[in-house]
Amino acid sequence: MDGGRRRLCEQFDIERIVARIALHSARPRDLAGLRDTLALLPALRAKLADAQVPRLAGLRHALGEHPDLHAHLVRAVVESPPAWIRDGGVIASGFDAELDELRALSVNADGCLLEMETRERERTGISNLKIAYNRVHGYYIELSRGQVSRAPADYTRRQTLKGAERYITPELKTFEDRVLSARTRALAREKMLYDALVERVAADIPNLQTCAGALAEIDVLCALAERAERLDYYRPELNDDPGIRIEAGRHPVIERVLREPYVPNDIQLDAGRRMLIVTGPNMGGKSTYMRQVALIVLLAHIGSYVPARRAIIGPIDRIFTRIGAADDLSAGRSTFMVEMSEAANILNNATSSSLVLMDEIGRGTSTFDGLSLAWSCALHLAQTNRAFTLFATHYFELTALAELQETIANVHCDAIEHADSIVFLHAVKEGPANQSYGLQVARLAGIPPAVIEAARQRLRILEERAVDESPALATAQLALPLGRSIRCPATALLDTVEPDALSPKDALELVYRLKALNR
Repeated sequence: MDGGRRRLCEQFDIERIVARIALHSARPRDLAGLRDTLALLPALRAKLADAQVPRLAGLRHALGEHPDLHAHLVRAVVESPPAWIRDGGVIASGFDAELDELRALSVNADGCLLEMETRERERTGISNLKIAYNRVHGYYIELSRGQVSRAPADYTRRQTLKGAERYITPELKTFEDRVLSARTRALAREKMLYDALVERVAADIPNLQTCAGALAEIDVLCALAERAERLDYYRPELNDDPGIRIEAGRHPVIERVLREPYVPNDIQLDAGRRMLIVTGPNMGGKSTYMRQVALIVLLAHIGSYVPARRAIIGPIDRIFTRIGAADDLSAGRSTFMVEMSEAANILNNATSSSLVLMDEIGRGTSTFDGLSLAWSCALHLAQTNRAFTLFATHYFELTALAELQETIANVHCDAIEHADSIVFLHAVKEGPANQSYGLQVARLAGIPPAVIEAARQRLRILEERAVDESPALATAQLALPLGRSIRCPATALLDTVEPDALSPKDALELVYRLKALNR
């Protein structure tokens, strides 16, 4: 770590300290932290003296050095102050003559007591006479029970103990008043000086806020530069052409926690390819792929290098996401209601310059409802919003959208079966996935074998039923255009059929289907 980064690590949160000063709630250690941070500014500004980038030169100017304030804090505050001003010991010696005098009187009290004790022993001839102090009775002269008769006439009894008597004299009383009042006055004086010091710092709040903002920005830039150099990030290219092109992109967080090498992936979105339908198994990497694209775009737009071999990013105004499952039961919103609310926000606000991430839309309701909603949302995003969209789904029916809308393409996260298990390759390839591998993933999760086998048998029955239906008619149903009014099932089915395109077998199947609908 170079000197500049090390100095940034030593700084305190100036913005927070300034806020406390403005509210007159700053503690002694806040002022010490401000003092120590101001001490770092000259060296930090020297590091930026040769900066050729205008922004860095502007940040150097914004930092300032604040020599007067720093010198004042150095003179006023001790090196390591206590946590609270009420304890005293915050204002440094030499800052205020009156405070120093009051402190000296308190500090020198022990020496004065020893001198007085020596004089009283000589005057009375009592060798074991002692002068002490406690919080209840203050200062006192203590004589043992056998020496009480030798007490001088000016000794006034203050307290009687089992084996001793305690006395006070006019001289000792005067000393007590001076010492105790000196301590009280010293604390009051120190509190007054501290309040005045806070007011002095408050006068520089505008300059300190500018300094704090510059420090924060320099800190962020240094952190981004350090990460880019250490983690092999690439400088993104920002241009005015709509689209996102990323080669060998990586997730900046996940790649740091994986034990095995991260599998990078590409993405290509442009004016003619605005939506990718992402299919593949659970655990296959769909969500990671989508999020890494959004993070790379976000990093590029904040001025950071990005985890990729190359990245060309066009104008992106906002990033919308519909990811995960969460409810808001206290407000009466179920998981599906939250999902639909987020989807509504995207459909109503996304533009042709927005990046949209839609993950598993429509999974919170029945299969047909969910599929219909997912289909309609995807088509609306492609035709109306025209946003750059990554649409992850397990509804394989949505892959047919690529044939209906030229700006939609299919990609999938690859995986291969091995025996009864599955190996996730985490590689994104063109085209739709050939299956979802749901049973294999369930086996990996620990679902009992008997349940897996029962599910496999049920899946076989459902697939056999699906094969019995005409693929041409199924595709025709999915291709219903948005906005068409819904009529009775038989009429809706007939509207999707082109008689001249039906084979004899398809026509016979259509009759059976119509008969089934009218039962």
